[in-house]
Amino acid sequence: MGGGAPPGHPECAGSPRCSTARHYPRRTERHMATVELTKENFDEVVAGDGLTVIDFWAAWCGPCRQFAPTFERVSEATPDVVFAKVDTEAQPELAAAFSISSIPTIMLVRDNVMVYAQPGALRETDLVDLIDQAQGLDMDEVKRKVAEAQAEQAQGAAPSPNGEGPAES
Repeated sequence: MGGGAPPGHPECAGSPRCSTARHYPRRTERHMATVELTKENFDEVVAGDGLTVIDFWAAWCGPCRQFAPTFERVSEATPDVVFAKVDTEAQPELAAAFSISSIPTIMLVRDNVMVYAQPGALRETDLVDLIDQAQGLDMDEVKRKVAEAQAEQAQGAAPSPNGEGPAES
């Protein structure tokens, strides 16, 4: 497995000591199984560097059941990515925290930043392409843009000098 660095680990490029297990210990511990996310384990599973692909689903949802084998196949073929599922019926707090109103919803979190969230099942090739795009992101640039958007939002919510409503830009 050595020789190449996982995305986001340029210090390991070309090093025979670099391994997926070193950078993604959560993945090797579960031996490529999909993790069932709960409010209790969410931070542990999703926190840290790397990419986590999350499927919000419910047992009664036909499209969710149709998408499940695709999600599992891509999970098994992508050992450097954490795959997780949230049963929205069993975990309504997580579904509410992410404003999930339609299922299935696919969410990608990289380096603690949500980089994608969209309702609807994906074809296998589209899910693989989406993962490749997320792994190719310049996360320093993404985090800079997130910080700028948050700053703009905070300024827009500030009261106007006369104390009536938000300040205008």
